[in-house]
Amino acid sequence: MADLKINFAGIIAPNPFWLASAPPTNTGYQVMRAFEAGWGGAVWKTLGQPIVNVSSRYGALNYKNDRMMGLNNIELITDRPLEVNIREMKEVKERFPNHALIASMMFETKEEWHDCIKRCEDVGVDGFELNFGCPHGMCERGMGSAVGQNPDVCEKITSWVMEAATKPVIVKLTPNITDITKAGLAAQRGGANAVSLINTINSVTRVDLETFEPMPSVNGYSTHGGYCGPAVKPIALNMVSALAAHPDFHLPISGIGGIETWRDSAEFILMGASSVQVCTAVMHYGFRIVTDMITGMSDYLDSKNMKAIEDLVGHTAHRVKRWEELDLNYKVVAHIDPGTCIGCQLCYIACEDGAHQSIALQEGTRVPAIKEESCVGCNLCSLVCPVDDCISMVKVNTGKEKLVWAEHPANPHQIAAIH
Repeated sequence: MADLKINFAGIIAPNPFWLASAPPTNTGYQVMRAFEAGWGGAVWKTLGQPIVNVSSRYGALNYKNDRMMGLNNIELITDRPLEVNIREMKEVKERFPNHALIASMMFETKEEWHDCIKRCEDVGVDGFELNFGCPHGMCERGMGSAVGQNPDVCEKITSWVMEAATKPVIVKLTPNITDITKAGLAAQRGGANAVSLINTINSVTRVDLETFEPMPSVNGYSTHGGYCGPAVKPIALNMVSALAAHPDFHLPISGIGGIETWRDSAEFILMGASSVQVCTAVMHYGFRIVTDMITGMSDYLDSKNMKAIEDLVGHTAHRVKRWEELDLNYKVVAHIDPGTCIGCQLCYIACEDGAHQSIALQEGTRVPAIKEESCVGCNLCSLVCPVDDCISMVKVNTGKEKLVWAEHPANPHQIAAIH
């Protein structure tokens, strides 16, 4: 059986499944319940100066029968006194010494950072996470994503923390930035031991069409909030892979964003993360989801003849290339299995109206036919098909050698070279 124990930047945990800094880690009661359920680590809800929060804090994007495909929040960091949080962290570490407990924090001055670091180390936390990602409320005070969006400030504050911290330091990065690698490299220059990403994305989830109020409504008004949940997973995977594949970036990554299952976790780990953090799924389904995550990941590693999480890390990151590096002579076409086709003809409508008019209807049958000569292999038909594996994309041997954009005759640089 695979060993799920990890050493993340010097932080030891029984498995890679951690709770992200969020409402599920707001109290010692919650974190201890999580550890009892099987979570390997928890990042405490962000500590800071006394904060007040609004009432009506969450909004959600539902899609058809799926609730909370995306979750928006306008909640700020912990509104509980620092003394209470630190006392409860001490209690958690005393009861669960072998689980990873990370103190998330956010302050303005070097003195405040240093003071909280010392107080947290005194109660035995295993590491720190610097919240440089909160996209609302705190950024308007010069903290959160206001730091993460400015590489120079990110580097500077990270270096402040490294002056005082003797435990590993993780910098949590904001996705509300053009190039995530600039922030990651800034954290690395500042001396951080690791990074985590992504934090939440700026968003407004919906508008009430009867009252005209943006949601969540606070006495008729709202503000942009932080977006998370399954809907953000593709964005998070892209940013994790960008950092993991960067030739100058060498820090461990804790992956965050839309993780619900062991499969989601495995994708993040393949993209370069060596631990994962979960929030929305726990807010939706509770702490017990970790049981299936542990069993599923262990079985998956066994199926791949891998002995530990570290054996899985990063196998996919190098496969995410720039568009111009892709083979232009690689070709696939769609194939419909008539034995499993239910004749809904959704593939025909999608291709006819939304793609390349490469599927035809046939007399005497409801099973459509692929026009291979015009099929460009866009995958749309296989994506809309409601039957698993009914439509597959089959590789076609074009007889042509690999060709990338830099060598293509239509490339302006090639044309200039010819002339």
